[in-house]
Amino acid sequence: MSLSLSADQPAAPADAADGVWLECIACGETFAPFADVRYTCDECDGLLEVRYDDLPTFEDFADAEDPDQGVWRYADALPLPSGVSIQEGATPLYEVPSLEADLGLEALRIKHEGMNPTGSFKDRGMTVGVAAARKLGVDRLACASTGNTSAALAAYGSRGGMETLVLLPAGKVAAGKVAQASLHGARILEVDGNFDACLDIVQELAGQGEAYLLNSLNPFRLEGQKTIGLEILEGFLADYDTVPDRIVLPVGNAGNTSALYKAFRELVQAGALDTDDVPKLVGVQAEGAAPMVEAIENGADEVRRWDDVETRATAIRIGNPVNAPKALPGIRETGGTAISVTDEEITEAQRDLAGEGIGVEPASAASVAGLRKLRNEGIVTEDERVACLTTGHLLKDPDAAAAAGREPEPVPAETAGVLDHL
Repeated sequence: MSLSLSADQPAAPADAADGVWLECIACGETFAPFADVRYTCDECDGLLEVRYDDLPTFEDFADAEDPDQGVWRYADALPLPSGVSIQEGATPLYEVPSLEADLGLEALRIKHEGMNPTGSFKDRGMTVGVAAARKLGVDRLACASTGNTSAALAAYGSRGGMETLVLLPAGKVAAGKVAQASLHGARILEVDGNFDACLDIVQELAGQGEAYLLNSLNPFRLEGQKTIGLEILEGFLADYDTVPDRIVLPVGNAGNTSALYKAFRELVQAGALDTDDVPKLVGVQAEGAAPMVEAIENGADEVRRWDDVETRATAIRIGNPVNAPKALPGIRETGGTAISVTDEEITEAQRDLAGEGIGVEPASAASVAGLRKLRNEGIVTEDERVACLTTGHLLKDPDAAAAAGREPEPVPAETAGVLDHL
């Protein structure tokens, strides 16, 4: 199955169930969606994608019974009719007039995924992924995490009545995220290694049947995340009567890049979006963890694993993005690019967003930092309409927020003393 924008809508194979099946992006082998637990291809170990023989259009979404339903308003584009839900999705597409003017753009909007129930975009993937786990009959869920995945999995696993196991890199996860996973009842294992080492272990546990893997290697996870792209397009069509020219997003494991590209491919196949109108996808990484950027700049077909990664943007401190085989074609086929930014540029963008009243964790601000860099280099032009994706709430990493903000000012306990200080 080609990942090209020009690929034809697929016909259902014999092992499809209700018009849904899994297909390997490398060799094209197909599988029934819920007959067995699998994360990669049995034949070649390639990544899997969910396929549909009847793809919806914007008109189908507009006919949904509840327009504020969030992710499940797009059930026609998902592998199940409903999920384990905590009212995820339908996040704001904020206007940012000062930042828009400062960057000199025709339009700039911020899609703030930090407004999901657990404070990040991961909820969109978990509502579908945990529902798939229930359909498959598993009872223990697991993930490796830089924090947000563990928080979402713990919440949705708890909601679904399932045991949850999370592996975190010791000392490398923001306190707010660990607190969430803990309160929602996950069993937390702190690993003496980085995120990629955690993911290696979780994959081995899943391969041995000890748990159901819900990292973005799981194809059902990305189905929920593609609704981000659908909401962005619908928002721009409503406000500007056109889709955005470009969508800029942070890259860790490259799940969102892959998911948005899949959403656009399906809309093209359904005849709802012209190939020429598909937004350019721009991936932004921190300089200390930028294997995707390296691959794009070198014209490589695959990423080189970075064993040593470091950035204050903990959510994207990842050296081996598992979804690169899906994301690299997404960036290239849409005419997009990838760029790295410094931690200082990320913090400055975090302050810029805060100045518009939008509170995000550092990784989220990478999208705005990358956009500013591309604008300064003339790659993004003044006539463009751009959406930036911010992936997690400010309170996910309160220590980083405090460090980026103003210091408290001590004053005496009397009004006169306060006035003198002011």
